[in-house]
Amino acid sequence: MPESRRPRSDDIEQLLLNAQLRDELEPFFDESISRLNVHDLPTQTENAYLASMLAWERAPVVPISQWFEPELVLPHPSSIFNEKQLHALLWDTIRKLFDKQIVLLFTDHLSDRELYSLIYRDILPSQEKKFDRAECYLHWDCADSSGDPDTWLRYYASDEERQWWAEHWQGALPAKRERPYPRQLPQQGA
Repeated sequence: MPESRRPRSDDIEQLLLNAQLRDELEPFFDESISRLNVHDLPTQTENAYLASMLAWERAPVVPISQWFEPELVLPHPSSIFNEKQLHALLWDTIRKLFDKQIVLLFTDHLSDRELYSLIYRDILPSQEKKFDRAECYLHWDCADSSGDPDTWLRYYASDEERQWWAEHWQGALPAKRERPYPRQLPQQGA
């Protein structure tokens, strides 16, 4: 066998790891594994993908508030009367969420109180997979664009996206408006 075709020990280790990962993923087998074209990926890249899938499958589902130690418990929005305190608490909470790789999207239509209330009422009690991988973020759509696209169309959609939506859904578009509460929130990769 020519020297260039002889498998290196790293190649063999990667193949053994690949077999182990596929065995461990067997109970979770679905189209995301069968669609993986192994001929297009180096084994090491495929292994990273499979390891990520296995970590996802094994990740516990817990309320976001319990991702923190101690649990992140906020005062009820109606108990905060001082707007400066509310603003400070909101930004402290946003930073804490980002530290746990939770990115808030589409918040500029919400006042500080509305955003704080959304975090308190919807985000912290939400049961989500606690997936601890440096490259993975949970993106929280604060405009609920999949359930009610009006807010997204009104404040966030580009002219091209609005045009596509009108043609595709054949619906009337809400009037476009400026975002009343522009924020510079921490973002993935920033």
